[in-house]
Amino acid sequence: MAAQRKTPIAPKPATKKKSSSKPRLISSRLAYKGKVFSVFTEKVKEPGGSINVRDVIRHNGSVVILAVDESKNPNDPDIIFERQYRHAAGRFLLELPAGRVEPKEATLTAAKRELMEETGYRAKRWTLLTKYFASPGFLGEWMQIYLARDIREGHAAPEPDENIEVFRLPLSEALALVAANKIHDGKTLIGLMLYDAALRNGGL
Repeated sequence: MAAQRKTPIAPKPATKKKSSSKPRLISSRLAYKGKVFSVFTEKVKEPGGSINVRDVIRHNGSVVILAVDESKNPNDPDIIFERQYRHAAGRFLLELPAGRVEPKEATLTAAKRELMEETGYRAKRWTLLTKYFASPGFLGEWMQIYLARDIREGHAAPEPDENIEVFRLPLSEALALVAANKIHDGKTLIGLMLYDAALRNGGL
């Protein structure tokens, strides 16, 4: 009688254990304090025992506003955009309205303020789309993207150093600019992609 062949059992995929420990802060020194952010030089002890020095930019956080006008075409609503020169990038960028959160200021309050100051628009309905970290390797700044609906026009009151061109684009045209690699601002790319996905999936 022939011996029965056993079906080989596939090995279980190795599962990575979640590390419950995090680096321990040993010291923190203020290296630079500016109007918008501060830079700290911090010494940390890693879980494995090594000691590293990290420069970290601390920031209060920012809000981003994806303001939409669905009155003409709910399937392809207009989006409120800004065009402004960004010195750090060395170019003009197409962006969603945004700004930093003041100390102890609620994020929704900041979003309403920034939309009004930069564009003149106000909105009746607000929804939080997401919160993310812009560049967590060295930057502590987080950003919250709000969807603003039922908008109405008003008068903008930008800061003295803000030279902003405000305009509208249908969502389809904005997505075409993304596909053509003509929108380079991270918060704008994230906001548009999230909104488009939610719109297509009936999540709004």
